[in-house]
Amino acid sequence: MVSRSYSNLLDLTSGDPPTFSRGGKKLSRVATLPGKLSELDEESRSNVSSDAQSSVSEERMIIVGNQLPIRAHRRSEGKGGWNFSWDEDSLLLQLKDGLREDVEVIYVGSLKEEIDPSEQDDVAQTLLETFKCVPAFIPPELFSKFYHGFCKQHLWPLFHYMLPLSPDLGGRFDRSLWQAYVSVNKIFADKVMEVISPDDDFVWVHDYHLMVLPTFLRKRFNRVKLGFFLHSPFPSSEIYRTLPVRDELLRALLNSDLIGFHTFDYARHFLSCCSRMLGISYQSKRGYIGLEYYGRTVSIKILPVGIHMGQLQSVLDLPETEAKVAELRDQFTGQTVLLGVDDMDIFKGISLKLLAFEQLLTQHPDKRGKVVLVQIANPARGRGKDVQEVQSETYATVKRINQIFGRSGYQPVVLIDTPLQFYERISYYVIAECCLVTAVRDGMNLIPYEYIISRQGNEKLDETLGMNPSTPKKSMLVVSEFIGCSPSLSGAIRVNPWNTDSVAEAMDSALVVSQAEKQMRHEKHYRYVSTHDVAYWARSFLQDLERACRDHVRRRCWGIGFGLGFRVIALDPSFRKLSVEHIVSAYKRTKNRAILLDYDGTMTVQSSMSTSPKAENIEILNNLCRDPKNVVFIVSGKDRKTLTQWFSSCERLGIAAEHGYFVRPEQNAEWETCIAVPDFYWKQIAEPVMQLYTETTDGSFIDTKESALVWNYQYADPDFGSCQAKELQDHLESVLNNEPVSVKSGQHIVEVKPQGVNKGLIAERLLATMRQKQMLPDFVLCIGDDRSDEDMFEVIMRAVANASLSPVAEVFACTVGQKPSKAKYYLEDTPEILRMLQGLGTAASEQSTKAISRSSQRVIIEKE
Repeated sequence: MVSRSYSNLLDLTSGDPPTFSRGGKKLSRVATLPGKLSELDEESRSNVSSDAQSSVSEERMIIVGNQLPIRAHRRSEGKGGWNFSWDEDSLLLQLKDGLREDVEVIYVGSLKEEIDPSEQDDVAQTLLETFKCVPAFIPPELFSKFYHGFCKQHLWPLFHYMLPLSPDLGGRFDRSLWQAYVSVNKIFADKVMEVISPDDDFVWVHDYHLMVLPTFLRKRFNRVKLGFFLHSPFPSSEIYRTLPVRDELLRALLNSDLIGFHTFDYARHFLSCCSRMLGISYQSKRGYIGLEYYGRTVSIKILPVGIHMGQLQSVLDLPETEAKVAELRDQFTGQTVLLGVDDMDIFKGISLKLLAFEQLLTQHPDKRGKVVLVQIANPARGRGKDVQEVQSETYATVKRINQIFGRSGYQPVVLIDTPLQFYERISYYVIAECCLVTAVRDGMNLIPYEYIISRQGNEKLDETLGMNPSTPKKSMLVVSEFIGCSPSLSGAIRVNPWNTDSVAEAMDSALVVSQAEKQMRHEKHYRYVSTHDVAYWARSFLQDLERACRDHVRRRCWGIGFGLGFRVIALDPSFRKLSVEHIVSAYKRTKNRAILLDYDGTMTVQSSMSTSPKAENIEILNNLCRDPKNVVFIVSGKDRKTLTQWFSSCERLGIAAEHGYFVRPEQNAEWETCIAVPDFYWKQIAEPVMQLYTETTDGSFIDTKESALVWNYQYADPDFGSCQAKELQDHLESVLNNEPVSVKSGQHIVEVKPQGVNKGLIAERLLATMRQKQMLPDFVLCIGDDRSDEDMFEVIMRAVANASLSPVAEVFACTVGQKPSKAKYYLEDTPEILRMLQGLGTAASEQSTKAISRSSQRVIIEKE
């Protein structure tokens, strides 16, 4: 069955490929009415085609984020205007280190500060000329709805696994906030349009604030080279599917060429959502995961971001850092420091960490007076009642712990809730024996990485701490298993932050582990973090983006759909839609025609509850069979009994059952087998294995055929069914290793059948039989929809290359929907195929009528 991502497309037989001009001033072709593509700008007819190679060789990267990597400061009174400087802490700025020196970088984003409309033109000019930044000025009210409304009230909680079950947890979906989100993304798209050269530039969009931006960019430029990286978690399908605009966001992301995630879990959840909600499956090819989406391959990248080594090293070298480390050394003399650095929000698990520390002091009285928890609480990025509740709970817990366990000269918990300079935070890392990162859900969290590099230190800091520089460094990490960096820190103690008992035990373990063990863990972590920095991450992403966009220039693209349902259809130049006029013309002028038709998914919709042929389908087949110039075959995987019953009224129709094992050239002929199989004893081995998987996979069943066994999971859970199918295939291949059978997977099936049995046998046999009867085929039509039909396409195309057909033969290998195929043509769906076959039947009737008419006229003339 064809994937839903290929179905119900508009008729694209009219029009040329879309065009656009350099600089982004012209709009690409868009669908205005079904079957028609129109230009939004008359002048674009004179523009260079998007198929043409650009003469510009310099490569540019347009990086788009919610905020520009810029700090803005209002000048002192009297001077007026603004002062701007780079924000060295911004990831968007840091990733430049991973790009080649010849890559020009342009930033598009908003400013944190509100700029008066009268100043916006001057500010935009200054930022573009001085920093190559393009600011998107968003009205305050719109920005509030966009950022504090939709992003922080709906997307951010949901992506962190929080369902909007009450007003305090996001509340009921607000359509006006969604409209604001779309409007802001549109503003960002307009800003990209001002600077983009679509043939040459790469665009890299960052994070959940701009998830629909890919659609606006793809709509303007069908071949835009576009990557997207999600810096937050992506929730499981059970959580994500509660979002009312779930399909719009998924389809928008799929308008990217490359989508990046920090961990495999996040990518897996995204792929599962695409499968369950859009019917799009993914494949892994040579290590790359890709989704086929309307002829385009959308690649998936899994790589956690790193830290900026240069910036961190420079801060460690500052004299201010050295002085602060000395101050903290004296402050915590004789005490072991545990360190937490978190934002003050509901997902960072600060209160859970405090409860675990309280339990540690309760269960281990010897730790009192010796162990201190320093908790740095950064200001929350959002606002609302939930932030106030976290603050209140944190303050109350800290107060209680300090009252119970504190004494003169000892404060168990040191809470720092005022903003710290970066060097101050680094100083706390340097003196901390263990870092605790116990968020209940977090996208990546680079705190552990910063801690590891800080603990490596330098000679000056070693001297300040009274350490021998040649002594191996040591560090300990306790990290939540729910944060993105956890999989890459194999030496960390992983915990479930909700289990305060296990977190308390982890704290104790981190304190009592041997020095050699701490040194070994630190060395392992340092080696990874220092080599997988932000430059490595950016460089790797760009390399994959270039690979994903490599075929853009040779593809023909059309844009269809409206609003956020817009998508681009990309076709290989040799793969095109079958023109009914073309095939009817070829049909009329040929004499020896071979027609091979798959049934399920081709002559009927495979997902239909009733798969038996309709009366009009039977009539279409009979019309084709009545023409003596035609040899027509139905080639199906179904058993011969069912096919015999279904097509009992088609006397001249040839039938191949069970993928070509059984064949009957017409109704009055006997069934034959294409391959001699002496015994089917292997069924006794395969069937119990299939039965085991049927019992454990709800909705699956076994279809027993004369020549094959088929395990069908069409009605099972798609993810579980697919997983079970892979396991079953491996299991069957193992137990049937020495048997004369092949194990194949197909659309929702795993099939065991005799070796050598495939639909290609029927195509070979039909063409050979016609040649033997001196009917050298000059017209071949073969239509199918899944992998099993590719064998027929291969035989037909090989016959063309081997000159096994008439020198003037017209060959039409046609698949259903746009997807990778050996066929050179496609039709969208079953109704289109039936209309085309009806057109051939009508053409045959017209020819027959004309022949009868000419014969009648000849008789009349002879009589006269």
